[in-house]
This record gives sequence, C-alpha cells and structure tokens, in this order.
Amino acid sequence: MHRMTSTQARHTRRAVLQAAVDAGAECATVGTDLFFREDGEPYIEWQARRAEAVRVCVGCPARAACTELALRDGDGQPTRDDMVRAGLTGPELAALRGRQAVRLAAATAADRDTEGQELDRLVAELRAEAITSPDSARYGTVRSTALRTAAQTDRLRTLAAQIRQIRTARRTRTGWGVAA
Repeated sequence: MHRMTSTQARHTRRAVLQAAVDAGAECATVGTDLFFREDGEPYIEWQARRAEAVRVCVGCPARAACTELALRDGDGQPTRDDMVRAGLTGPELAALRGRQAVRLAAATAADRDTEGQELDRLVAELRAEAITSPDSARYGTVRSTALRTAAQTDRLRTLAAQIRQIRTARRTRTGWGVAA
C-alpha cells in the first residue's frame, strides 16, 4: 500500500483521508478494543495495552491520514489518557491540535465546503465545454454539425443554470439577496 506523507495528509480532503484509513489501517486487523481504555481499567494494564497500540500504529501505512483525521475530529483530551489514535495518546493529540489550531480550522472549513467544490467543478466543465468546437468532427454534414451545436448549447445552458442555482443559494445564505 502507498504510504501517505504527513504533508499530503494535511492537504487532503476528509473523504480521501477516511478512504486511506479504511483501505490500509493496521488497526482493522487487530480490532479497535486495543486502542481505548476500558472504564475502571487499572492504569498499569492500560499502559501495557497503550504501548501495544502505539507499536501497531508506528508501522501503519495509514498513520498520517489517521493523525490528520484525529486532529480534524477533535479526538483526545488534554487531561484524559484513555485512547490511542495514529500512535498518539489523547493528551498528545490535544497538544498537537492546539499547536495546529489555525491550520485545522481552515482544513475543517474546507472539508465542509463541498458546495464550493461542486461550483468549481461546474465552472471548469462549463469553460471546457465552451471552448470545444461543435464542428470538430471532420467531414460532417451541415445537419450533424447543427445537431452537435444544439446539443452543446443545451449543455452550456444546463451548466450555467446549475452554477447560477448554487451561487444564488450561497448568496441568499450570506445575506446578499439579489446580486448587483
């Protein structure tokens, strides 16, 4: 399996991170019970299991993606040593999250903006469609060129309507009302 670097993980959207963890996490082979302290479990027993959990995580190909997800999910508390994720304890995750608060806020905001991603995709598709010549097929008849032109026009209108719908909804939510 391809190992994702920590830099790649920081710049990757949530869905891709989750897919990387789902596809190659070592914890899937040992079960998740190893990674969480049970209620009332003596600390000495938890220390032994925690060390084993960290050992599993150290060699995991999905560790960088798992770390990024743990940070984005807000896993770990500064005062509770009750879990291991991506080879880090709860307090270690909390400390790392604190050091990276600004970056994490931007990453989680970008994760939530799927509508913006869809808008970008539609605009790119509209531009690509607009520069495509409907008469690019050589030796076509006038009728076939006219049909291709009509189909392209319909596609451009559909894309423009989808873009307009998303932009109008976004403007309405942010109080713009009717755009000037």
